[in-house]
Amino acid sequence: MKITPVDVAHKTFNRSFYGLNQTEVVAYLQAISDQLEALFKERNELRERLREKEIQIAEFKERDQLLKTTLTTASQMSEKIREDAEKKAELIVQEAQLKTNDLQRSTHESLQKAYTEINDLKALRIQFESNMKALAHAHLSLLEEGKKYMGMPLTESAPHSSLSDESSPKLTSEISPLAVDIL
Repeated sequence: MKITPVDVAHKTFNRSFYGLNQTEVVAYLQAISDQLEALFKERNELRERLREKEIQIAEFKERDQLLKTTLTTASQMSEKIREDAEKKAELIVQEAQLKTNDLQRSTHESLQKAYTEINDLKALRIQFESNMKALAHAHLSLLEEGKKYMGMPLTESAPHSSLSDESSPKLTSEISPLAVDIL
């Protein structure tokens, strides 16, 4: 059976022959009633404080969970940003490598083309020089043949089979205007 402070304060006892001092009993019961009432108030206050603390703990747990979620999200986002940056960097490097390869290939092709053109021009120059020498020899031969038939004395000139660089100016002065038209 649960006894409350009100029960203690209103409790009455039966009287006996040698009965108890009623004022002492009442005073004692009042003291017990006061102490029980103070204990009940303290218990109720403690229960209220405990309820408030439980509410605070629940709020802290909720905040903690929110912070954990936020940290996890931020970590995931930073990892995704880092991965995206790495992918973009790889793409930029690959693109630069492709451009470099294209530029190298283009430069190499241009250089090959220039070498081919130079070699072709050298070959043309050699061919042209050979043709000019042959033409000059042919003209010299014609002139010598013409002088033989005309009865003119032969001038001193090197034989046409062994033309040297020193005789080249003589050849150009002896080439007829008709030969220049052919060239």
